[in-house]
Amino acid sequence: MKESLRDYLVSKQKLIEKEINKSVQSLRVPPKLKESMLYSLEAGGKRLRPILLMASYETYGKESAKVISSAIALELIHTYSLIHDDLPAMDDDSYRRGKLTNHKMFDEATAILAGDALLTYSFEIVSNDPLLSDKEKVDIIKKLSECSGPNGMVGGQILDMEAENRNVSLEELEKIHELKTGELLKFAITSGALLGNASPKQLEALEEFSYYLGLIFQVQDDILDVIGDQEKIGKTVGSDESNQKSTYPKLLGLKGAQDRKMDYVNKAKHALKKADADVSMLSALTDYFSERDY
Repeated sequence: MKESLRDYLVSKQKLIEKEINKSVQSLRVPPKLKESMLYSLEAGGKRLRPILLMASYETYGKESAKVISSAIALELIHTYSLIHDDLPAMDDDSYRRGKLTNHKMFDEATAILAGDALLTYSFEIVSNDPLLSDKEKVDIIKKLSECSGPNGMVGGQILDMEAENRNVSLEELEKIHELKTGELLKFAITSGALLGNASPKQLEALEEFSYYLGLIFQVQDDILDVIGDQEKIGKTVGSDESNQKSTYPKLLGLKGAQDRKMDYVNKAKHALKKADADVSMLSALTDYFSERDY
């Protein structure tokens, strides 16, 4: 990873951590609920989705202060989805990022409510953002609800569950991950560009880019579940296989999954070239998504 990218990631992560903590700490809510919310928010995530949103916005020559609230809202929704994914009724995981999962640290009811709180609070954050116009607030809330709801992440999650214990085609697998993983990444890329006043043609190119970026992210996740370092990835290696998940290595073999990932990388970068802007940071982030080891 290039030093400039490393510095960029570190500086953005610090900013996001600070703003998330400030936003949630300001809530006047039952202490146990706030503790549970913060527990998962502070579990050491890479903050890649909000970083992508800021990078997309900055692609069009803007300072990222305007999109901080939207970036935080996105991370809250991502964190809620992880809390619920880990529940016994879903993936039944005991560890996330090397720490006990929320329901193991607290209890199932508290974990469910913490997830619910993060989801709903995300929309409150956007609606109260003083840096967005009323139209921009509506646009962001609409996009965020579409990408995280039944036509997006939640729809992908149920397709993923229905694909357990059966063989799926590559087309089906791509559809699952387009929704489950890709839709929140699409929100990050397209909402950042939208707030940066990108043209319709530029938005179209970045939406195509975000589609392949989501698949790159998921293939690498699947590969790390086979050959990753458990201490680095913070969860049990082989959990996908034990849960009978449909994955790229299961469908294509490890080498086939790696080859497919590189095909997605090439297509993502081809789409970026059509964005008609300085996409150097988005290109560097694409390589990072592909090569990350946790």
